[in-house]
Amino acid sequence: MGLKDSRLRIVTLGAVCWLFLCVGGQVTHPAEVGALKAVRRSLNDPINALASWNKGDPCKGNWRGVFCRNSTYTDGYLHVVELHLLNINLSGVLAPELGQLSELKILDFMWNQIGGSIPKEIGDVKTLTLLLLNGNKLSGPLPDELGYLPVLDRIQIDQNQISGPLPKSFANLNKTKHFHMNNNSISGQIPPELSRLPSLVHFLLDNNNLSGYIPPQIAELPNLRIFQVDNNNFSGSLFPSTFAKTEKLLKLSLRNCGLQGNLPDFSEIPQLLYLDLSGNELEGPIPTNKLSSMITTIDLSSNKLNGSIPSNFSDLPSLQKLSLANNLLSGSVPSSLWSKAKLIGNQSLILDFENNRLTNITSIVNPPVNITVVLKGNPLCGNSNLQNLTQFCGVSVGGQPSGTATNMTTILCGPQSCPVADGYEFNAADPIPCSCAAPLRVGYRLKSPGIYDFVPYKVSFEEYITSGLGLKSYQLTIDSFLWEKGPRLRMYLKFFPYNSSMFNTTEIARIRSDFTGWRIPDNDIFGPYELLNFTLLKPYVDVFGTTSKSGTNRGALAGIVVGTFLGAFILCSVISVIIIRRRYMGSGARRRRFSRIKVKIDGLKSFAFSEMAQATRNFDNSSQVGIGGYGKVYKGILEDGTLVAIKRAEVGSLQGSREFFTEIEILSRLHHRNLVSLVGFCDEGDEQMLVYEFMPNGTLRDHLSGKWDDPLSFSMRLNIALGSAKGILYLHAEADPPIFHRDVKATNILLDSNFIAKVADFGLSRLAPVPDNSGTTPSYVSTIVKGTPGYLDPEYFLTHKLTDKSDVYSLGVVFLELLTGLLPISQGKNLVREVHIAYQSGMVFSTIDRRMGSYPPECVEMFMVLALRCCEDETNSRPSMAEVVRELENISAIFQQKNVALSSSEKSTPARSTPAPSSLNHSTVFDISSDVSGSDLRSGVIPTVGPR
Repeated sequence: MGLKDSRLRIVTLGAVCWLFLCVGGQVTHPAEVGALKAVRRSLNDPINALASWNKGDPCKGNWRGVFCRNSTYTDGYLHVVELHLLNINLSGVLAPELGQLSELKILDFMWNQIGGSIPKEIGDVKTLTLLLLNGNKLSGPLPDELGYLPVLDRIQIDQNQISGPLPKSFANLNKTKHFHMNNNSISGQIPPELSRLPSLVHFLLDNNNLSGYIPPQIAELPNLRIFQVDNNNFSGSLFPSTFAKTEKLLKLSLRNCGLQGNLPDFSEIPQLLYLDLSGNELEGPIPTNKLSSMITTIDLSSNKLNGSIPSNFSDLPSLQKLSLANNLLSGSVPSSLWSKAKLIGNQSLILDFENNRLTNITSIVNPPVNITVVLKGNPLCGNSNLQNLTQFCGVSVGGQPSGTATNMTTILCGPQSCPVADGYEFNAADPIPCSCAAPLRVGYRLKSPGIYDFVPYKVSFEEYITSGLGLKSYQLTIDSFLWEKGPRLRMYLKFFPYNSSMFNTTEIARIRSDFTGWRIPDNDIFGPYELLNFTLLKPYVDVFGTTSKSGTNRGALAGIVVGTFLGAFILCSVISVIIIRRRYMGSGARRRRFSRIKVKIDGLKSFAFSEMAQATRNFDNSSQVGIGGYGKVYKGILEDGTLVAIKRAEVGSLQGSREFFTEIEILSRLHHRNLVSLVGFCDEGDEQMLVYEFMPNGTLRDHLSGKWDDPLSFSMRLNIALGSAKGILYLHAEADPPIFHRDVKATNILLDSNFIAKVADFGLSRLAPVPDNSGTTPSYVSTIVKGTPGYLDPEYFLTHKLTDKSDVYSLGVVFLELLTGLLPISQGKNLVREVHIAYQSGMVFSTIDRRMGSYPPECVEMFMVLALRCCEDETNSRPSMAEVVRELENISAIFQQKNVALSSSEKSTPARSTPAPSSLNHSTVFDISSDVSGSDLRSGVIPTVGPR
């Protein structure tokens, strides 16, 4: 499209934007007119965001999810009641003028890239019932003013970058039922004042930086159903036993919170479905009173619980998972746990007792095929007197089961009778055979389900969701479901029309409104939900298109156009010319720059934008696996079935453009087992994308933070350290020319399906210095300081001199993370300084991550010393990357020798220890019965130190 055509197009769209302010001969309130204009100005590229609004009545909505609703009031004006800008890739900031939308009830900006802070002026909208800002880049503290919204029902700010404390003013939100604030950086203590909230049902603040103690008054909330605060920093706090008497509590999830003290008795909670206290410092015996018969999940793993396994876990009819792994439990395993289980249909049960001190089973009873018993890492697995233990000792618990629907109807009925290419398909659940219709496709997620396995509850869920939408159960097909971190359950749903081949416009609008207005009632088992996308594909693409479907006739529409176009024309013309000129110049500059590097990337595949959209389901939010300063990262499936990670630059991002070319220039000529591989790229119009091999095990940081269920053993951490070091050594010594990474950190170390470490993200990398005219090579590059706080080489920060030792420092911080599991900077504490102090005081083993399990102390100490050497303040005191690799290989060799020694020892004393694994890729369990003080070490037995 030429510049002239683009100007005309945006001038026309500008006129359409003005139509938004005038509907059916009535006008929006003047104050709200100004507010809406300010909202557009504050959002980057708002004209494109509003381009497909319905021209006849834009407040009826459109296929992209942008819509509002107006109501007539006695003052003669129309007021905006609902404003939805859902999942349309908006950036920019939220305008304070939102506070002038005086009758607004729903403010929905979910799943965009909006930054900045939440305007305090939103607290002026006293009619607001739903505040939906999740899935953006919002930062800064929560405004106190939000605590004075008198009818607010739901606040969703999860998956942002919000920091600061929870305002005490939130104790005034008497009507609020839902606090969804997970996955932010909210800090400080939970205010005890929140115990005054009479309506609060769901309290989701997992994955934040909360600290202090959990106020026991919180358990007094009269309607509390879910309390989920996993992965916070309640270090040193005592567990509030008053939770054990919360009558309406359904789910209590406090995983990885640093909680201490004895395990309370939860038998008095009559409706408890889900209990997760894993990854804490809880100790003492497990209470013997029987829990709720409704309970589905009990996870007490990775604590310090001792004593025996009580029999009160028997005969729990709804139980799906019991995990007591990684504790200090001893005695016998009661086989009644599975012999008394009465599973019906597709029910299953997992009993995980891995890595304890269990020595026997009360009686050998083979469990049914749908019951999994895990005893790996217990002394009984090495007891030759016990038979038939292979099925118990050779397995570990996998991830939660996911699924994909298989439509056999297509095969039976024949594809030619249903035009799949036009968006139609057979509904296998329809009572009418070979019923062909066009489904609505919805991305949907359960945010805090009270179950471990969805399969037995699939039919119940279908009945629940269709009943809430006023549909028949066979109108819903669950295309696929996948457990995500949290754990949260993501689904793709297909809704088929009733007795018709298509939904009509009214039905589509109603279903979407039920989702976005949270009109589907809550369900105790499935918990709160969230809408990920409601994207209309064929044949519904134009259902909210440019033709008027709201009753506004052409004459009225023409009158509105004439009355508004003249006022909008001049302003929109000027703005449009400026926007197009900037885009045209920017696009041309990018093309010219790209042409200069094209010769260097002949080995990479150039993808079309359409291929990237198809691979990611049109960049569906459910495909998103990460986000950074460059843009969002999506999981994609290419046409040939290859899994890839697609890093999509933000449109107009200068940082993204620079990183795009830097990464292509570097990765196109780098090939190493421990570097992420670049598959190809997309450079089309305003879109720039990098396509990498997909790393199914995510980032190292995710594993260290406890977001993945299975912790990394010492052997796995050692292998990850060695792989990362080898990758960076390749950059320093073998790349031509050498490269300084400049942003080595745990989130830039990815793990493939075999947990092989691969260094990623070269957007900030710099080429190493080259020899000058005299043949002398400088030892550093002078550059602006860039990188991540906590990982930055202090000398580079002070002098702006980037060297290979800058990467060594950053990798040393990663080593400390591997050993401690802690963040480089947390609550004002610096990890390097804290570990150094502990090492000097002889308390270094108190810093070791308890999730690592048992470990050989000499190997860990050697690893720790190496990490601290890498983190020396002075550059010259640090080892080179080649020395780092050699030392890690030496530690690995010693570790393997000790494995061999342990195996030999076990052959002579089979009752005292467990078999050593055959590979460093698996958790190694050492004999923990020996005293490690040094006086009575037995020959051939490896002493160990227990984790903190």
